[in-house]
Formats: sequence, C-alpha cells, structure tokens
Amino acid sequence: MELSQNASAPRQLHDRPPRTASGALPESLYVDPTQQSALWAKKNPSDERAKTIEETIANKPAARWFGDWNKRIRAEASGYVEAAADAGSLPVLVAYNIYGRDCGSHSAGGVESPDDYRTWITSFAKGIGSNPAVVILEPDTLAQIDCIPDEAGKKTRLDLIKYGVEQLAEHAPQAMTYIDGGNANWIPPATMADRLAAAGVGKARGFSVNVSNFYSTAESDTYGGAIRKALASKYGLTKSYVVDTSRNGNGSANGEWCNPAGRKLGTPARLVGLGEPKEFELWIKAPGESDGTCGAGATTTAGEFSPDLAAGLIQGR
Repeated sequence: MELSQNASAPRQLHDRPPRTASGALPESLYVDPTQQSALWAKKNPSDERAKTIEETIANKPAARWFGDWNKRIRAEASGYVEAAADAGSLPVLVAYNIYGRDCGSHSAGGVESPDDYRTWITSFAKGIGSNPAVVILEPDTLAQIDCIPDEAGKKTRLDLIKYGVEQLAEHAPQAMTYIDGGNANWIPPATMADRLAAAGVGKARGFSVNVSNFYSTAESDTYGGAIRKALASKYGLTKSYVVDTSRNGNGSANGEWCNPAGRKLGTPARLVGLGEPKEFELWIKAPGESDGTCGAGATTTAGEFSPDLAAGLIQGR
C-alpha cells in the first residue's frame, strides 16, 4: 500500500499532504508492534486463536488512541510518531480526551475542565511536532453535542475542537487532521456540516465517519458525500473525509453499536487518494478492542482487547 500512488495535487494551502524530512511521502501506514492484539498474540502463543489474530489483525495498520490514560501525553505522542518515522510509515493517532467525553456512557472520562483540554491538546500537538501523521480528532464529540443541556456548554465544546484544530495546525504542521463527523445513521448530514464548520473544519484536512461503528463503506461514502456537499454549498469548503472500515465487513446490525455479534473485519487500512473526496479507509477502532461492557463483550471494559471479540470479527459471527 503505497501512499505515493494516486496522490493528486492539493487544492488548498492547508490541504498539503505530509512530507518526511527527505521531502517524500511515507511509503505505508504504520503497523504498531505494541498494539494490544499484537501483545496478546505474543503472550499467548499456544492459544489456537493467536496465529490468526496476529496475521489478520495485529499485522495490519491501525490507529492508536490517546486520552486520559496517557500521563505524559507529549512524550507518548512523540514516541509513537517517532517510531512510525523510524519505520518509514505514516501513523494514525486519535485524540480522545474531550471535556465530558462520551456523555457519561461506556467511555466516560476525559479532562476535568475546558482549560485542561486546551493544555492537553496543545501538548498532544507538540508531541507530534514536525512528523507526518493522520489525526482523528475527538470521535463522537460533535455527534453527541446534544447531550449538553445548555447552549453555553455546546459552544464551549465547539470552541474546544476548533482550538484543537488550530493547535495541530500550529504545532503539528505535517499532520492531516480530520474532525469526527459521526456515522451514517446518527446526525443528518446538513446538521453535521454546520457543526463541523463551527468546529473549525475550514482549517482541518477534513472529517472522519463511521469511527468505532459498523455501517458499510457504501453507506459511509453516501453520508460523507452528503456532508461534503453541504459544506461546499453553505460554507464554500471543499473537504475530504476518511472512513473507519475496521469492523464494517458485514455492515451494521440494525444500528447496534456496542459489541454487536455477527460483525466482520472490513477492508484493511489503505490510501484511496490524496486530494480525492475520500482520502483513506482506516482501521480507527482497533478490531478486538471492546466498545464497553455490553453485547458480545459484556465482560470487557471499553478499549480492552478481547480475543473472543477479535475471533468473532475474523469469522464474521
């Protein structure tokens, strides 16, 4: 999977693709040897599932999520992108630490105040520094904004995302930042376009769809295309998007989102084409990591790797 293939010229200054110190694009997306699936397979070589999990999940490029579990965020983000640079690869990072994260649901947490978020996201951006990277900014944050009861709180959330975009543009100029835009059956495209515009997508590379969800790539492309159309017609913005294909091989299960049974791995992460309406298909949610104590993963907390969940995705059951 060569990132230099099918790359077209950018159409806006802030849409420049990332470059290494030599001036060339990284040749591949980064495969993290320390992701949970890889560590599990290494620790459990006698388990009959280990080899298959290693071959079909652990050896594939997937994103690393950064949040309140990272106690030295600048150093940890820096270490990750430097490891990818040493491998000649493009890393995918997810910033997931917004104030009021997940509205108190399975992935509740995040920073304790808006000011703490400003400090955190600045350190995150400085950790990436001049390294090329893909950044997915705060999954679900815009889609869940209606859980905030007052208009002042909603504005604060939008302002925090906008601040994050600005900090990444300033301190991580080689990062390609995509603000999360929910999934195909959640927020109407025109409404999401309004939220993305208010959250500063004009200074970002674009937006992401289907993060941690199961909607088919075709459904996600329809949704992403509708958002693009709304951004262009109402705000004069031409933005690209990325799709999370990690678990959408069988499409969605009646809208179920929390470890539903019968789902399957999707297309491995790949470049579609820089400058195209859809630039990447990515494994943003690492397959096998739980959505929370629910569904087929009722005994695993959000973000915890489960070989049972991984095997289910491999087998499509």
